[in-house]
Amino acid sequence: MARHMIDVPAAEGLPAGRIVDVGSRGAYRGEPDIPAYGASKAGLHSLGQSMAVRLAPHGIAVLGIAPGFIATEMAGYALAGDQGGAIRAQSPFHRVVTPEEVADAVVALADPWSHWASGAVLDFNGASHLR
Repeated sequence: MARHMIDVPAAEGLPAGRIVDVGSRGAYRGEPDIPAYGASKAGLHSLGQSMAVRLAPHGIAVLGIAPGFIATEMAGYALAGDQGGAIRAQSPFHRVVTPEEVADAVVALADPWSHWASGAVLDFNGASHLR
């Protein structure tokens, strides 16, 4: 994808493209029950930051987002019962993020005017993990 973006001319004053990686707060807080998940998300965030530096001369911004638990079918097992209540209580909002909220954040990060945040990873976890 980046190779294609390099070949696309940018509009005056705007970056040629944006890449938004969706990782996880698990990259920063650790995932003792599923360590490969946390490690892979940390790798994704590191790759995104490296690519932000590499692709900037081509006018391509690379940003990341690190959501906490998302109310999806995949997370359904963890969000059920008492365990789910404990997970929701990790955030002072006492809930987890919706897929639509994550999508809205990705759209905001993909906006041409957010290019100066290239290399950043947005913590998007409802204050459930602060670093």
